[in-house]
Amino acid sequence: MASRYNHGVQRVLAKLEASINSENYYEAHQMYRTLYFRYLGQKKYAELLELLYNGSLLLLQHEQHASGADLGILLINVLMQSESQPSSEYFEKITHLFSLMSPFSPERESFVQLALRWSTKGTNHKTGDPELHQRIAQVFWREKNYLMARQHFIYSKDGSGCAAMLVELHEQRGYSNEIDLFIAQAVLQYLCLQNKKTAQEVFNSYTSRHPKINSGPPYLLPLLNFLFFLLKTIDSGKLGVFTVLCDQYQISLNRDPCYRQYLDKIGQLFFNVPPPRPRNTGLFGSLLQSFFNGLEEEDSDDEQRNIASTSHATQELD
Repeated sequence: MASRYNHGVQRVLAKLEASINSENYYEAHQMYRTLYFRYLGQKKYAELLELLYNGSLLLLQHEQHASGADLGILLINVLMQSESQPSSEYFEKITHLFSLMSPFSPERESFVQLALRWSTKGTNHKTGDPELHQRIAQVFWREKNYLMARQHFIYSKDGSGCAAMLVELHEQRGYSNEIDLFIAQAVLQYLCLQNKKTAQEVFNSYTSRHPKINSGPPYLLPLLNFLFFLLKTIDSGKLGVFTVLCDQYQISLNRDPCYRQYLDKIGQLFFNVPPPRPRNTGLFGSLLQSFFNGLEEEDSDDEQRNIASTSHATQELD
């Protein structure tokens, strides 16, 4: 039985090679899928992973985007079924295939979402491994797809890369009065993800890289000073300072209605402030809430305990 099976596989491999040599990529794709099911049935995962990666790479390099992406999706399925652990080696291969896929291919989105889901295996990263997010962000950045690059940078730990991308984005597409807005949202979102280290890194890198930001602190732009003090206040853990800080910079914070909701979340995460009462915020609020639904935070009842008093809200800023 094994001999017959091996003979059958060799026959398909021969057909596959012939299809590739004759540039019959449709037939080659079918041969790859045939081998996929045969190897999968025998649980020959190592051979199958190599076959699918090389096949996807070959088809994508010959601009067979749908077929190449299909094999890429099968590759991720095998990683899941074989219980392969996420690693830099696989992340590099996944990102290389992703970079070759057409930005307009619907399979590309399926591929990256499946890869991110697999990358959470055995980790606490509910939205995907930060390293994989970083690699994907770099691909989008090279494609000048700043929106998607920013989205993936936020879930990475690459504050320096995110800052460089934001500086480029502002210089190419932003208004002169938005210098501080570009970095403010990034810092606040990193903090909402409880990623204080990267929030500090992206702030430091952005303010030092941007050619139109004076050396500071203090900065000429009030919102930058707010962010600087906010990061210091989080280190201190003093609720009163946080309260006064938000009050003192209320005019600057009113420039974007999102800031209040981000700060509500930051207050809960770093200062044990109870969550505000739910209210009907309409479509805009629902869209913003979709960001919070993806935050990497542990479900805990601690938010209902240890409610900090606000009686020291008048103490001086450190």
